[in-house]
Amino acid sequence: MEKLASAIKIESTPKPIQHVKPITNDDDVRILGVDEYKQAAQCLAEAFAEDEVAQYFIETGDRDHWSAEDKWNLHVDILDYVVYAHCLKGLVLTTGPDYGCVALWMPPGHNMDDWSTMFRSGMWRLHYKLSAEGKRRFFTEFLPLLHETKREILGDQDDESWYLVYLGTKPAARGKGYARKLIDFVTKKADAEGRACYLESSNGINPVIYGKMGFQIKKTIHLTRGEEPIELDIMVREPVKAMSG
Repeated sequence: MEKLASAIKIESTPKPIQHVKPITNDDDVRILGVDEYKQAAQCLAEAFAEDEVAQYFIETGDRDHWSAEDKWNLHVDILDYVVYAHCLKGLVLTTGPDYGCVALWMPPGHNMDDWSTMFRSGMWRLHYKLSAEGKRRFFTEFLPLLHETKREILGDQDDESWYLVYLGTKPAARGKGYARKLIDFVTKKADAEGRACYLESSNGINPVIYGKMGFQIKKTIHLTRGEEPIELDIMVREPVKAMSG
């Protein structure tokens, strides 16, 4: 699962990603703008309903008294904020009927760490909506770990790579090749640009699938504040040169 960016900092704003007009064919790839962020977030909420990392910030001991509905609403809120931020600063893709599959990509030279994006997307609200333990897990453990690992693995390519932050498919839309379409949409561009693609995966099955698309595991990291450690596989796809002739 690809997660969020790193510690908050103020910096210059890159040029926004240009969005295209929606395409009516459900099986085509569409680029989404902020007017469709809710639908994209709902897809990811369903896709990651049982994901260990997604629940890591919600299923904390100091929120045991919360109802299932309260926890679900927070889960959806988090994804609302993340998707909105990517509509502003990244690339949000969908394919399949009714937003069946959604990918959040962060292009080279872009991030969502500036105060304007944090404010407009609602990400700042997590300082108040997460519990004390949830904030420690999210802001003190998770974000720094992802940021430091990405910098360690990519080195000089860190700001020059494509970053797959989230990729999720609704249960009813799985097994139809939608996820591959949303990856191929960017990896073809990355190949043409000579850029690497980077992701973190929280599902033990996914590395095999990503491996078929050229990604390789570079490192495994762990979230350790819960009862059991949670593994994240760090994967990188180097650009593929086009065959001549």
